Amino acid sequence: MTQRKYFGTDGIRGRVGDSPITPEFMLHLGWAAGQAFKRAGQRNSVLIGKDTRLSGYMFESALEAGLAAAGVDVKLLGPMPTPAIAYLTRTFRASAGIVISASHNPHHDNGIKFFSSAGTKLDDALEAEIERWLDQPIKVCEPEELGKASRVDDAPGRYVEFCKSTVPNEFTLDGMHLVLDCAHGATYHVAPKVFRELGAKVTVIGAEPDGLNINLNVGSTHLDALKQAVAEKKADLGIAFDGDGDRVLMVDRDGSEVDGDELLYILASQRQAEGRLNGGVVGTLMTNLGVELALREIGVEFERAKVGDRYVMERLLANNWLIGGEGSGHMVIRDCTTTGDGIVSALQVLLAVRRSGKTMEELRAGMSKLPQKMINVRVAERFDPLGRADIVEAMARAEATLGDAGRILLRASGTEPLIRVMAEGQSADDITRVVEELARVVERSTP
Repeated sequence: MTQRKYFGTDGIRGRVGDSPITPEFMLHLGWAAGQAFKRAGQRNSVLIGKDTRLSGYMFESALEAGLAAAGVDVKLLGPMPTPAIAYLTRTFRASAGIVISASHNPHHDNGIKFFSSAGTKLDDALEAEIERWLDQPIKVCEPEELGKASRVDDAPGRYVEFCKSTVPNEFTLDGMHLVLDCAHGATYHVAPKVFRELGAKVTVIGAEPDGLNINLNVGSTHLDALKQAVAEKKADLGIAFDGDGDRVLMVDRDGSEVDGDELLYILASQRQAEGRLNGGVVGTLMTNLGVELALREIGVEFERAKVGDRYVMERLLANNWLIGGEGSGHMVIRDCTTTGDGIVSALQVLLAVRRSGKTMEELRAGMSKLPQKMINVRVAERFDPLGRADIVEAMARAEATLGDAGRILLRASGTEPLIRVMAEGQSADDITRVVEELARVVERSTP
């Protein structure tokens, strides 16, 4: 894999004001992206969308200026879910799409995600090409070649109709009461419309963004508020999105959490029963072993990719499979869209529920999750934990303790300054002990 200086698992991300998340860098990044994406002999355009962070206004302007300096037109979408930018990039026949978002992170972080003209995440080679241009000084194109900017006023409506088009015309949510948690993020103005227009009674929380409250005690990383609302409203189901709308988790009517691993199993098993799976399923290195075992029971092949929905998509394309996802709620459903989409994924789960005639509890009963524990060790800067001898030795001891009935995973987060230490196996006590011991070794080895 090409070594990248700025790009992580999902774009470029960090704390606002700290390098590289500064206006100066974003100006340069806009210009570099314009150089990498534009094609000679045609008028090139790039779409820019953002989530609800206050800093998004600042970075939107900087990116716009950089792209214009490179001779690329800009279409501004305003606050929109990340997958909406992927979809609209395709429909506008744009050269690329840019999302200003730090996903599930707090408001003081921000970042940039890119989509190709096909609405897919960029491959490593194209990210390396952008970084190559970042090493060059900005050279403004001729005045008559400068890019222009315009706003797309009907973007929300276009995306709402797209989401509804991913389920059959006869599909309805009549008689179902849903609670939506929009994380004070990018889905706040579109998700309620989608589910209401499909017939559901909808209660909405986390839909009052003020620029600073994105993901604050709400959304897919903080499910307590959703659990409480589902109980108070006696709703059938709760649906939680993250700040930029590419993840979804659910809460059942009894208050139990339904994570991405369980949603992946529900989708795959129901499609298998209907003869619509068309191959196997892709998870990641973090996917609970229970998913793999449960899918094996029903004759479904399973493969693990590196963490990140773009790597899930790579394996799906290589195998010509349709369904993949992560425990965090990133679901990739290739016959519906080109990237992780929280609203579309939620609709596909609800379609499985309706078609099966079963409850959510019944649908996930076929899968038993193995005990799993993860500790995130915060570090000053990312490093490869497997490049440290003391960590490797501690990992070998942990693997010997768990034996063939468990597994250990250490990896540097691609989106935050964290080393993730994870273990799973048959015994909750054993995995707790080994993961805590291994985390202490990682903490001591932190540079």
